[in-house]
This record gives sequence, C-alpha cells and structure tokens, in this order.
Amino acid sequence: MRLSAHGVARLLGAWQDGPGPAHQRLSDRLRLLVLDGRLALGAALPGERELAGALGVSRTTVGAAYRTLADHGYVATRERARATVRLPGGPPPRPPQLGDGAWGGAGAVTGAGSGAGGGPGVIDLSFAAPPAPVEILHAAYATALERLPRHFDRHGYDRYGVPELRQAVADWYGRRGLPTAADHVMVTNGAQHALALLTRALVPPRGKVVVDHPTYPHALTTFTAARARLVPVAVTPAGWDPAQLLAAGRDAALAYLIPDFHNPTGLSMTAAVRGRLRLGCPTVVDETMTDLALDGPAPEPFAAHVPSAISVGSVSKSVWGGLRTGWIRARPALLERVAQLRPTTDLGTPVVEQLATAALLDAGQTRRPQALRQLRLQREALLWALAERLPELEVAGAGAASAVDASAGVTHPVGGVALWAAFPRPVSSRLAAIAPDHGVAVAAGPRFGVGGAFARNIRLPYTLPPDLLGEAVRRLAAAHQALTRGHTGTHTPAPLA
Repeated sequence: MRLSAHGVARLLGAWQDGPGPAHQRLSDRLRLLVLDGRLALGAALPGERELAGALGVSRTTVGAAYRTLADHGYVATRERARATVRLPGGPPPRPPQLGDGAWGGAGAVTGAGSGAGGGPGVIDLSFAAPPAPVEILHAAYATALERLPRHFDRHGYDRYGVPELRQAVADWYGRRGLPTAADHVMVTNGAQHALALLTRALVPPRGKVVVDHPTYPHALTTFTAARARLVPVAVTPAGWDPAQLLAAGRDAALAYLIPDFHNPTGLSMTAAVRGRLRLGCPTVVDETMTDLALDGPAPEPFAAHVPSAISVGSVSKSVWGGLRTGWIRARPALLERVAQLRPTTDLGTPVVEQLATAALLDAGQTRRPQALRQLRLQREALLWALAERLPELEVAGAGAASAVDASAGVTHPVGGVALWAAFPRPVSSRLAAIAPDHGVAVAAGPRFGVGGAFARNIRLPYTLPPDLLGEAVRRLAAAHQALTRGHTGTHTPAPLA
C-alpha cells in the first residue's frame, strides 16, 4: 500500500507546533502516527520531494526526518525504493491482508524476570482479553477428541463449519430469545475473520462503511485494507444517535456496530435504540462481548429487533483468545455468497477447535458466574487504583454513562473487559510511546478512531489480577509524571486485541 503525500499531511495535522528543529518535530509526529496505528505497517511512505511539497517545507527537512525514523527502526529503507513503515526490533512487515483472522501479540507480562515486583518485564494493558480457564478448556478439548472420530470419513474442509458447532451457535441464540436455524450459521476463524469475509462480500472499493466512533481498531484496519470510505458516527456519553446512524446508512455499503458492551467505551445499546436502527444498508453487529454482562442480564440480540441484521461473534473474550473460533449469523443466501468467496482466504476452521467450542456452548461455559465475579473484582480494583494514582482521570462512579468525551473521566461499564478513560489534555499517544520505559504497555485513544480523534483517551482492560492491575497503574502514573517533565521515549506498544 502506497501512502499519498497529501494523505500523510492530513494525518500529521499541526506537526510544526512545539519546540525543536523542524525535522525532529516531523519525525516525532510520524513516529506517533506509527504507534497509533494510523500509518499501517508495511505501507510505503511518500517520497521526500512529494511530502516536502505537500507540507510546504524543504526536502532536506523531510529527508532528515526519514533518516531519524530509520535510525530508530520505524521505517525500512532500500535503494531506489520508498521507505516502508515498520516497528523496531523486527523485519519489515508485509502489508495487512484482508483475510487475516488472527492478530498475534504478547501475554499479560512480557520479558524475562517480569512481573509486578518491578523486574524488567512489561505489564501489558494493550490486550483486553482474559486468561485461559484451564480446567474448562481441558474438558472441552477432551470432549472434542472423543467426538473427532465421527469426522474421519469426511475430508475435513468445510466452508460452513461442522454441524455440531452450527447447531450449538443456533441454540445459543435461541436461549437468548432469538430462534435460529443451523443453516443461518457459518463458522469462521474468529469474529475478525468473519468481519473480513463479510467485507469482501459486501463492500466494493470506495464503498462507504458506517462505524461507531470510537470503535474496534482491527475493524478499521479491515475496512481500510478493503479501500472503503469510513463514515464515523459518534458514540456519545448518551450512547448512540439513531438519527445520525439512519442518515449515514442511507447510501452506505455496510454499517458496523458494537451494541453489546461496546469496545472501547463499555456502553450497551438500549432496546429502544435497537428497535429504531433499520438502516438503509447491511448492518453487521459484533456480539463478541455479549456474554460478559457484569451488573445485570445480557442484552437481547440486536437481530431480535432488526431481523435483517448480520451478527458476528466468537468465544475470544468470553472464554479464551487462543480458541480461534467465531461465526456469522445471517440469511442463507448471504452465507452462500460468503462461502463462494472464502476459498481465496482459507478452506475452513480446524475441526477439533470447532468441536471444543461446541462443547463449551452446549455446556453454557461462555457465561460463567465465577469468571464474571472475578471480572467485577478486577474492575473495582482498577477503578480504585486509578482514583488513587491518577486522579487526573476523574474516575466516575457506578452508573456513569461514558468517557468518550474527555471531560467525562472514566466509564464504569456494566459489562465487557475494559474502561475507557480520558486525560484532561491530549497526551495518550505520547504516553503510549513512553509507557514501556516504565514497565507498562497501553493502547492510546487514536487507535480506536479516525483522523486522529480521541487523543485524550486511553483504554484500560481489567483482565489481569488485582495486584497486577495496581502495579500497572503505578507504572502508568510514573510514565504520566515523566511525560509532564518532557520525556519522549522511543519504545513501541505491544499489538492490540
């Protein structure tokens, strides 16, 4: 993917503000764009002359900025070729592919000798995912291995998924009040893979895609890779605005919404709003968080209100991210269209993983009271630590709506796995850049938005044990104090989930 000079100039914004020479300010701003994910890994940067013309500066300034980025590992250079975006410590990455279903990354704590005791390891708050429930997973895989011989007389390639899991997913919807037949379900390699397949089927190049704003970063990556035009509609402290969504959806190719414990704000769409959202385009709803209701019952399926809605889900948040199994619930005609396109990206989901997921769904193990109690405990521990260590975040109490607006502080979500916090000033990208120097990795707000929005915000998951969360906040507070003293740092946040 080649980045245009004028596109990069728009992303840079008011990069000339601040102290220091122009080339240093330019390299610093480009580095933050890489860390925020707004410059895709593997993308080719504009030539020095092109970018200099778009910015109205000398070619020498751009050349010096590029050399600084190369020296620190943020771009790869080759003779007679454009510089390409990369991250320090690894080879130049390939550009993101639409069919990519798994987005790898480190665990809760990385590095030798790591942990809450102040060792060299980094506590990873960039991943909003729970650890594996070992006993439950072991039992599910044992059941899967018992059932596996039933499939040995088949070739093992199935674009729709094994019958056991398709029926288990249909029953899961039925228990939630949405009668579903197995032929309305397609199994995928996670919800991200499901979204990629639907994007290929429904979104033409330059087609408009309506998204919540903020939203899940890898959804933005999927739509951008498909050359879609993003139409962000704000998720405000009051929630979703039906009038704006209806207007935006009139000429769109697709709308992507997260109505259940929204990532990253934690909001849940009301039944009244769901009933009004019959948009003029296919509407994909991400239900990955549905089984993580912490302070009340799980919300009704969106498709119970809008029967034409296309639902995607997985067990990555309710069970474990390493179980790469998800699904699409849609009308059979659409699933057939997706199945025809699917062989260009994959030939089906592994059978053992499907059988294990079916066992989990059949046993109701995607909503476990003990796991939800632990999440509630960890949520309160994180809120307490933030109130003590980072009062700048103005931690809100129970029942607060949302912190999408920077003035709203921190959301106290009623479900999901993360808080959406806001600082008084737009510091989240710079904080993410220096946080690993202090032993913690975080996800800055602009990674969840379009055009550099949410520079005040930060997502903070509560999927780690309380003592580790307390230590992580202590380190984050130290990083914030260092930032106020002018430290800039050169580290890279971990990948995001």
